[in-house]
Amino acid sequence: MQAAVLRAVGDEELEIVKDIDPIGPGPGEVRVRIMASGVCHSDLSGMNGTIPVGIPAVLGHEGAGEVVGVGEGVTSVAPGDHVIISWMPPCGTCADCLRGQPQLCSLGFISSANHKFTCGDERLFAFAGTGTFAEEIVVSHQAAVKIPDDVPWDVASLIGCGVTTGVGAAINTAQVRPGSSVVVFGAGGVGISVIQGARIAGAAEIVAVDLAPAKHDLAKRFGATHAVTPDQLGDVMMEITGGQGFDYGFEAIGKPVTMRAAFDATRRGGTTTIVGVGRFDETIEFNAFELFYAEKNFRGSMYGSADVRTDFHRLLRLWRTGRLDLEGMISVRSGLDGINEAFRAMKSGEVIRTVIEF
Repeated sequence: MQAAVLRAVGDEELEIVKDIDPIGPGPGEVRVRIMASGVCHSDLSGMNGTIPVGIPAVLGHEGAGEVVGVGEGVTSVAPGDHVIISWMPPCGTCADCLRGQPQLCSLGFISSANHKFTCGDERLFAFAGTGTFAEEIVVSHQAAVKIPDDVPWDVASLIGCGVTTGVGAAINTAQVRPGSSVVVFGAGGVGISVIQGARIAGAAEIVAVDLAPAKHDLAKRFGATHAVTPDQLGDVMMEITGGQGFDYGFEAIGKPVTMRAAFDATRRGGTTTIVGVGRFDETIEFNAFELFYAEKNFRGSMYGSADVRTDFHRLLRLWRTGRLDLEGMISVRSGLDGINEAFRAMKSGEVIRTVIEF
């Protein structure tokens, strides 16, 4: 089968390889024929070294497909079932799962440390333990979440990462309250999902901040009440909050400068949530007094603080009832040959999310 392979960190393009095979399924594992995979900015982060990845690796972590085989002991899904792939599957038995934080389960990290594919005598890793830029993959049964057969593949694939991460950051992590004010730094795919989550939660004002004016109308389409460049934010903050700052700030870029900006734009006693993935070697600074005086909540959000076993279905219900717009986010390309073009379009800001259909 075909797969898109990263040969070295720093490569600008992936190699399309035609003789890849997934390993398994073994006990507790599921083999899935991928029907659609989102091309997410986190895949670019794997390519440039922001997110560590074993090399060589099949990239991709945002996918949906059909079960074609199951290993010994698997009863949660069967061949023919439609599933969304979760790159952070909860095992259900570890300390994090038992304390009600399944998004922190270590199973996903452990899985990503294993080889998942072969290419002749060569063994390859899978990005985030999934590798959805392949025609078929093998994952743990917890990572294959069964969904109704009538959900379109492109819609299902987006829920696998970007939508869950963004919407979940607003409704699960920050728990945005009705009537509140929100600022979101970054209007890419995840930032747009944060905006949608804040809208669903009932925020009164939602301000999108992005350097690219072309994204401003897009942000308003998905629920932002205002959209500005960073140098325009002060005036809008004065208009909406009297200069006090927003109740909730979100950062969906992954840069220390925008993380700090989101914190500064949040009012005293408010909540700043970091959704973007930053580099290990980059830091953000606070002075000791401001942490005491401002009493702000500054927190991260892993996978939208979601329990994929229930939140995938909750998001699908929001989509079915028209409260969550997923089709409007999608630019579709056919086949793995379109992946590198999709990356170029994402870098240039032409699209906020591309889905590859197999």
